[in-house]
Amino acid sequence: MSTNPLIRLARFLFFAVVVRAAILVGLGLTVRNRARLPKDGPAVLAANHNSNLDALALMSLMPLKLLPKLRPVAAVDYFFTSKAKGWFVTNIIGIIPVERGSAKKGGNPLAACEEALDRGEILVLFPEGSRGDPETLGPLKRGIGHLACARPGVPVFPIYMHGLGKALPKGSSLLVPFNVTVNVGEPLYGAGTYKSFMKDFEARLAALAAEETTPRWE
Repeated sequence: MSTNPLIRLARFLFFAVVVRAAILVGLGLTVRNRARLPKDGPAVLAANHNSNLDALALMSLMPLKLLPKLRPVAAVDYFFTSKAKGWFVTNIIGIIPVERGSAKKGGNPLAACEEALDRGEILVLFPEGSRGDPETLGPLKRGIGHLACARPGVPVFPIYMHGLGKALPKGSSLLVPFNVTVNVGEPLYGAGTYKSFMKDFEARLAALAAEETTPRWE
């Protein structure tokens, strides 16, 4: 994250004006169990993934005073395809880049995430990895479990979002006004084993999805 005051101001204005207008006004956002959201970091917001708006929608739920601590996690190969795009997502969005497949080379792909949590930041990540079909939960990647167990004292908040996959689906650049609902679950901790955390997290996310009563897409 840049320490340049002009860049920090640009980031604040982008979220305070552009993002909030698009998400909260243009779409409409219904938040269930908002009081469960963390009041400070470190913390992890872990949600299902259907749209490029997912991270911005989650970040718009948090107070602007926490904006400097909000850090979405995304793959290097998707968001860093050009210098201009890389600059924008790094300095304005605040993305922490993760190199997919680096674990096979002996590296720790979660090192930057762990360091961010150690600094008291709030990560926004999507355990499914890539965006899936609208309102359909896909298989979860292992990273969320390993991160939780590496920092067992950090709360992980399972969150289920409904509607963004229709408002801005994968492959589309046209925003369709559509009401979005966000359901925040009770936090989980990686104090046990990796397998036990993943089992609990999957069950909690599925339960949040089951609470959604709006019609599924045809």
